[in-house]
Amino acid sequence: MNPNTGSRGMPDMPDMRESPDRHGGHDLAIDVRGLDKHFGDKHVVKNVSLQVRRGEIFGFLGPNGSGKTTCIRMMCGLLTPDGGSGTCLGYDIVRESAQIKRHVGYMTQRFSYWEDLTIRENLDFVARVYGMANRREAVDRAIEGLGLKARAKQLTGSLSGGWKQRLALAACMLHEPRVLLLDEPTAGVDPTARRDFWEELHALAARGISVLVSTHYMDEAERCHKLAYISYGELLAQGTAEEVIAAQHLTTWTVHGENLVELSRELREQPAVAQTVAFGNALHVSGQDAGALARLLQRLARERGLHAAPIDTSLEDVFIFLMSHARDNFGDGT
Repeated sequence: MNPNTGSRGMPDMPDMRESPDRHGGHDLAIDVRGLDKHFGDKHVVKNVSLQVRRGEIFGFLGPNGSGKTTCIRMMCGLLTPDGGSGTCLGYDIVRESAQIKRHVGYMTQRFSYWEDLTIRENLDFVARVYGMANRREAVDRAIEGLGLKARAKQLTGSLSGGWKQRLALAACMLHEPRVLLLDEPTAGVDPTARRDFWEELHALAARGISVLVSTHYMDEAERCHKLAYISYGELLAQGTAEEVIAAQHLTTWTVHGENLVELSRELREQPAVAQTVAFGNALHVSGQDAGALARLLQRLARERGLHAAPIDTSLEDVFIFLMSHARDNFGDGT
């Protein structure tokens, strides 16, 4: 399946790439500034500003409990911020949240449909909850659009994780939302199903739907058009994968040889080394002073018979680097 068009990508859904939002905007689906949120004495989102374009897949990365889901929900009017402002689809996220909700589909990490109902029965029930007058047509469209026709009469409890995930996405799409919120949607799903799911997301994005997705998978993050890295409430980096990588100014080498565990401990004491990460039978060594890192590793390679060579810094290298430098606002004394 072509990830930009999709062979099953909601064929009856209207193309919304050129339809303006309520206040006439043609490009930005979401525009928020200075979002803040507290839960009790914990400051879980701190002064976050982001823009999401129409038809853009925007990925959110960060440790568990970092505020990703809270931030996404505030951006779409599902949670009221303590501070900040912005719009989603032209509606004010504070004063017009009820209008926003009509145009948002929300898929949680936990599968929450009825396992003793068939796929069609589940979708029909959700359509009833939405109060859809044309629910039969909407259910048929969702089943056809997401490749569920052959399994429409199958009990949901007998589905694999990948098919349950597809059902959940179909339920989100029943009311033809213009923004999708996906909270770690592929957790526990096999790689083939994850790949198919992301092809569906790209097909939806190609029709003008904006997708906000939180994930821990680096291969999924690289398939997003833009990324935001949030750590304990703070936005540390945003942009394309290439821009996020470049912004950290890391140089990375791969090292092969004996006693890499001991070597890793030694390297972490060196000023030129920002981090070491084991990757299979190799060690990735990163630093922000390219010259000093090169001299250190070339010297060690000569002295210890190691093989050391520069490589491109990966998104995963950067993700680990950002995690290691983040301050846990739920920790003692912070």
